[in-house]
Amino acid sequence: MGSNQIRRIGLLTGGGDCPGLNAVIRAVTKAAIMNHDVQVFGIEDGFLGLVQNRIHELLPQDVSGILTVGGTILGTSNKCNPSRYCTGKDENGELIFKDVTDRCMEHYHHWRLDALVVIGGDGTMSCAKDFVRRGVTCIGVPKTIDNDLIGTDITFGFQTAVETATCAIDRIHTTAASHHRVMVVEVMGRNAGWIALHAGVASGSDVILLPEIPFDYDVICGFIAERQTHHRTCTIVCVSEGARPIGGKQVVNHLDPTSPDPVRLGGIGKVVADEIEKRTGAESRVTVLGHVQRGGTPIHSDRLLGTRFGYHAIELLMSGEKNRLVVMHNHQVTDINILDAADKQRLVGLGDPLIAAARAVGTCFGDAPPQ
Repeated sequence: MGSNQIRRIGLLTGGGDCPGLNAVIRAVTKAAIMNHDVQVFGIEDGFLGLVQNRIHELLPQDVSGILTVGGTILGTSNKCNPSRYCTGKDENGELIFKDVTDRCMEHYHHWRLDALVVIGGDGTMSCAKDFVRRGVTCIGVPKTIDNDLIGTDITFGFQTAVETATCAIDRIHTTAASHHRVMVVEVMGRNAGWIALHAGVASGSDVILLPEIPFDYDVICGFIAERQTHHRTCTIVCVSEGARPIGGKQVVNHLDPTSPDPVRLGGIGKVVADEIEKRTGAESRVTVLGHVQRGGTPIHSDRLLGTRFGYHAIELLMSGEKNRLVVMHNHQVTDINILDAADKQRLVGLGDPLIAAARAVGTCFGDAPPQ
């Protein structure tokens, strides 16, 4: 389909909310309408709106004034995968799943859409691949606070989440020092430790625990004991929700069988705090930052990144490109095949320069120090 045939596009935000979503919605809508006279239709609550035919036209005035607003004016859902859509329960109480992609395609054609712009993380791109295979032109925009999408150096929302976590840990420092405690702060990230690594280093956390580096309680407790001998009476531990001890498993908060990704991690912070207190006798407390990392006003860098990503998405469509994912690579906005990012996660590499820098200033990662 050539650019002259792109006249009506659908726009959706999938997965969890994050700061900067509205910046992308604004950029896509205004660039499409004002520069190319293309109509934009907002699909409500991610792919769920496509399943349920909840779609409405977006005009420039609808997206004015939303640049600084957190969340998404379109709503979102992290439970809807059209190829495995929960339609209820059978007589035995078992969940019933159906492939409703055909229904989505009916709604897509009903609105006479020529393309979809999908804003989301790896789960959203995985859903998009089913539409790509049915001939739908899709352009992806990478969104996730976890920063774990393959192919891009950074996703919008990540930097605001790191700023929020860093500020929270900064405040916890004073309480830790006043009460001579070990303070454990649990941050988000699923299987990727990007938030914990960046917020932990930025806040001067003494211990950083990542999913990519299984930890040893003996190492952590020995590190804390060594600090105490040097009259450092408090310790800050920044732990990613997906971290686990050597030979152990991740701590699962609960399972949501209606979701494409049913595992909900959470609780490792308390496990770590309790174990440290039991082994060292040091009074330990845990703070779980949770959804505060997702909310609030996006910082300037996420507003800029979202704007650049949204603009590039429209330029790709209007140049005749299809099935591309907008990415940041070597400080340049570019794009890759959208299928390359589906069903994958970008994890922290063990050779990441920030890990080396943190080790150099005495940060403990819970593993045996490299020789």
